[in-house]
Amino acid sequence: MSAGGEAAPAPAQVPLMACRPGCGACCIAPSISTPIPGMPHGKPAGIPCVQLRPDYRCALFGRPERPAVCASLRPTETMCGNIRDEALAHLAGLELATRP
Repeated sequence: MSAGGEAAPAPAQVPLMACRPGCGACCIAPSISTPIPGMPHGKPAGIPCVQLRPDYRCALFGRPERPAVCASLRPTETMCGNIRDEALAHLAGLELATRP
């Protein structure tokens, strides 16, 4: 509640979108530091995950062995852009900006 007794406004929500068919940018651009089935040491940035199927969909989607970082990713217009190349560029930029 605010000082005046009324409820505080809810935080702004980022609108989610459906994954773009044939994209897979989030399975390629970021590094993953936790184990992935078939990649016990995670994966480096820019390398496709071994779980990325030929149709650019995750073979582990919805499964418990999917890494938590992957399960927490949610497609948004900001992250995914209008085309796959924009998504790859945006995620690669985030990877560079968050390197230790």
